[in-house]
Amino acid sequence: MAIFDIKLPERILKALHLPENNPRGQQLRVLKKLLRKARFTEFGQEFHFDDILVSKHPGKKFQELVPTYNYSSIYKDWWHKTLEGVPDVCWPGKIKYYALSSGTSEAASKYIPVTNDLLRGNKVVMIKQLLSLRHYEHLPMGSIGKGWLTLGGSTDLQKKSAGYYAGDLSGITAKKAPFWFQPFYKPGRKIAKEKDWNKKLEDIVAKAPEWDIGFVVGVPAWIQMCMEMIIERYHLNNIHEMWPNLAFFVHGGVSFEPYKKGFEKLLGKPLIYIETYLASEGFIAYQDRPNTQGMKLVTNEHIFLEFVPFDEKNFDSSGDMSANPEALMIHEVEEGKDYALLISTSAGTWRYLIGDTVRFVDKEKCEIVITGRTKHYLSLVGEHLSVDNMNKAIQLAGEEMNICIPEFTVAGVPFGNFFAHHWFVACNDHVNAEQLRITIDNKLKELNDDYAVERKSALKTVLLDVLTEQQFMDFMTAKGKIGGQHKFPRVLKGKMLEDWQRFLKGEFISAQ
Repeated sequence: MAIFDIKLPERILKALHLPENNPRGQQLRVLKKLLRKARFTEFGQEFHFDDILVSKHPGKKFQELVPTYNYSSIYKDWWHKTLEGVPDVCWPGKIKYYALSSGTSEAASKYIPVTNDLLRGNKVVMIKQLLSLRHYEHLPMGSIGKGWLTLGGSTDLQKKSAGYYAGDLSGITAKKAPFWFQPFYKPGRKIAKEKDWNKKLEDIVAKAPEWDIGFVVGVPAWIQMCMEMIIERYHLNNIHEMWPNLAFFVHGGVSFEPYKKGFEKLLGKPLIYIETYLASEGFIAYQDRPNTQGMKLVTNEHIFLEFVPFDEKNFDSSGDMSANPEALMIHEVEEGKDYALLISTSAGTWRYLIGDTVRFVDKEKCEIVITGRTKHYLSLVGEHLSVDNMNKAIQLAGEEMNICIPEFTVAGVPFGNFFAHHWFVACNDHVNAEQLRITIDNKLKELNDDYAVERKSALKTVLLDVLTEQQFMDFMTAKGKIGGQHKFPRVLKGKMLEDWQRFLKGEFISAQ
């Protein structure tokens, strides 16, 4: 049974009809839909949603009346009430599910509200992405109806005393997956409930010969680890000896480029790579056509998007947003500039700083690339080094030296009266560390003019340590951040940097 032959529910089919190609109009309709639904909530009454709805310019009126929020401020002012069981705070009704999200820099878990309206919107976007496969030439149709191996969080959610459930968004999504998807979903309900990540991987490896997999879905590092374990367990040359119909890798969360070289060593034939931007707060973008650099923003479903220029006017040196930032709507953005995302969603997330930065690579098609995090960039002395720069430098250095670098992280450190960047890279190949240090430094000078200038002044040197990939994994385990949703931070600051330095000295005490 091919997935294109499945008879979908009528409401889903209706939702899949795309409106005209008018992102501004689509976004205003989405905003009005959200405002109408939430107008009688505490938040809607406080910020006069009725007045916004009758305004001639609802987008601008919305920006005038509603303040911007980060997690700390929206939790303090509003979301703490929903966790206490209060209904109709930021979205109608009680919040029954929360996605636990720690990001890569926060120590404590963040509770992101998840509503049926949000899950329904996410589901429609997932189906649209699946249907977009028709744009690919020489599509391996036989693989589409095979199994989907999804490495995500546990579906065994935590039930809290206030009556709600909390867990990974991937776990919530899998638990509430539609009936028609169940025959395709692997590893199945029993293994998906497993909370012990190592036990889950062991169970998947044991079951692997029983499955005919067409898609693998997840964060690159964990998918790669799973495939390596299967290849080792069954003495295979590549993963296609186990799953000959494997044709698609759906990935997101981090740039795939640093992993690609090592990943492709595990394959017997090429895969079709499909990038997604599915955050705990909602399904924001997806790759909808082949051979394209960017992902298409979801402009006509359940998320209203605003774009804050990522510059000194709107953000301080720590990556914190100013109180009254300049926020642009989708028709006001420019290609080639970095923006921090503000989102308003069908879960009562209003003008919320999600923490990611994006860049438009095709404004007409609303295609973006993720360039980093507002907190994860280095600018000690004005070098303005983004995660996008780092990923590209690692990719180019790996290609030039013919080595695989599956993980890396960077810290800004004092160096005498000046500063330095300290790189930690994972590489299991034989590598000359000094040559790698010089190569990365030179690539960054080519990629970033500000970096090149500062390397001649206050940014005195670059330090580099070569570690094993296992050391990165062990640190994540010690921090209690093992599993499908967790990614190693590309920039280390504050307590995370202190813990990393202690870990490398053998002094860090596990959080477990």
